Amino acid sequence: MSLATRRLAFAALAAPALMLAGAPEDSTASYEADVSTSSPAAAVRDEDVMRNLERVRAVTEKFHDINAAYAAGYPRTVPHCLENPPQGGMGLHYVNSSLLDDSLDVEHPEILVYAPTTVGKPKLVRVEYIVPLSEWDREEPPRIFDRDLKRSESLKIWYLHVWAWEENRNGLFADWNPAVVC
Repeated sequence: MSLATRRLAFAALAAPALMLAGAPEDSTASYEADVSTSSPAAAVRDEDVMRNLERVRAVTEKFHDINAAYAAGYPRTVPHCLENPPQGGMGLHYVNSSLLDDSLDVEHPEILVYAPTTVGKPKLVRVEYIVPLSEWDREEPPRIFDRDLKRSESLKIWYLHVWAWEENRNGLFADWNPAVVC
């Protein structure tokens, strides 16, 4: 089966589940730009990324209810909403400090990120994986979703954003999302 055929099959199978989960109808298509390539080895990685995206959505779906996030160890209060006009926003970062170590697990993101809404109820838009620089003693960067984490000296972390719940025209792993406004 060709990569294009597999993508169409995935989109056909995933669309109903994504719509029920509250994801945008065309969310799969927007993420393909981040993962599409032409080599057979890259196609395997593309499938891994999509499988990981499905996994993170499955385990974080319950966190659309902010009370479930609180019960799972994410804090009730957070610093201000991060925004960088005209690039867009990131949102409100809820960091589960019990997950801060040198390991990464697709099913246990260290940060849940919510966007403010006009009705006052925060909307889950993405997850973030982080490793404190002080916890990482290897030469190569930490990896998840077949990606190297980015290094932030100012924040003293390695990080990777995954826009699992909000379409981002800049891509699945982009830092800023023009659709998020603080």
